[in-house]
Amino acid sequence: MTQQHVVVIGGGVIGAACAYHLIRDGCQVTLLEKDRFGRGCSHANCGLVCPSHVLPLAEPGAIGRTLRAMFRRNSPFAIKPRLDPALWMWLLRFARRCNRRDMLSAGRACQRLLDPSLAMYDEMIRSEQMDCQWERKGLLFVFRTTQEMEAYSQTDRLLADEFNLPAKRIEPQELLDLEPALLDGLAGGWYYPEDAHLRPDRLMSEWRSVLERRGVVIHEGAAARGFAKQNGRATAVETAQGSIAADAFVLATGALAPKLSGELGCIIPIQPGKGYSVTMPRPAICPAMPLLFPEDKVVVTPMQSGYRLGSTMEFAGYDATIHRTRLGLLRDGARRYLREPVAEPIEEEWFGWRPMTYDGIPIIDRTAALHNVIVAAGHNMLGLSMAPATGRLVAEMIADKSPSIDPAPYSLRRF
Repeated sequence: MTQQHVVVIGGGVIGAACAYHLIRDGCQVTLLEKDRFGRGCSHANCGLVCPSHVLPLAEPGAIGRTLRAMFRRNSPFAIKPRLDPALWMWLLRFARRCNRRDMLSAGRACQRLLDPSLAMYDEMIRSEQMDCQWERKGLLFVFRTTQEMEAYSQTDRLLADEFNLPAKRIEPQELLDLEPALLDGLAGGWYYPEDAHLRPDRLMSEWRSVLERRGVVIHEGAAARGFAKQNGRATAVETAQGSIAADAFVLATGALAPKLSGELGCIIPIQPGKGYSVTMPRPAICPAMPLLFPEDKVVVTPMQSGYRLGSTMEFAGYDATIHRTRLGLLRDGARRYLREPVAEPIEEEWFGWRPMTYDGIPIIDRTAALHNVIVAAGHNMLGLSMAPATGRLVAEMIADKSPSIDPAPYSLRRF
């Protein structure tokens, strides 16, 4: 059988995972990145690999919470007012998904990617000897108020009953024993011991070395502009560096995937959800494990070589501005929980566009117009957590193998 040549478009974590599994399966692989490999949303996110995050943003009560947040000063959630029919249609469809049935359906689809990805990271990092600061220390949700602490008990029961994901309840008197970096007087926490974390930029640099060692050809500064087509198939991708012919193509450009939807003859309803992070040295009193503060929408990630505050959600289109007030929300939120919330000097202030689908489910499917083009995008806030299983599924689809998981929930036809 002739070796297939596959072009992967996108040099983020999903593109890297697709290229990795394709090259392992014996394909010839070329990876195209419009800027620099690993520098988009995969560069400075919070680095969580979290099977605990099965539930989508679209859940019962989300609309009311979102509307209240929008009218609250310095809210971690923001929508930039503008005439954007695609955004408002996305929000309408999001609202329609905020019910228990659709939430559970989305959670089950996400869990099929989350659970195997955790084990696949363990195996890949060990076998490929990747130095990406991988740690299995779990994830601790911390609450300031008793009301919100008790409200989360309903979520805990749902996750235990529907997804076999019970958390360990941490009472206030136990909290400082588990995490001494926290302030006194907090209401308690919920601990997920199976979650993991790593340093994303180190993962991407290590993954690049693995890909190139295995024979993947990486072209940077090679933005995809369109496809040459013949008889319902793509024959080549047109880039800023010229045309590259191949047998199959994978579109793994995250939040930018909709920009090629016209070429592909399909709807890709992804909105860029802007997240921020601040990276600095580890403070003297540094948390031992990643922390999530749900009431303030702040994540704290202690890495072996640094310390990161991240999160917030801003629907502002493809706005590339770093807004200082959004960064300030991260610091202010951390101060409500931590004895030493920040350290100096600031090493990096960053934003990334998360690829948000209104149903919370990724897209992993062939396009109807070009059967040899697969879209692998729309992983919302969980691209890092879902990447290995996504890459394996894409490789199976290209090789026409029996898939390791049912691909139906990730179909483009649901739109």
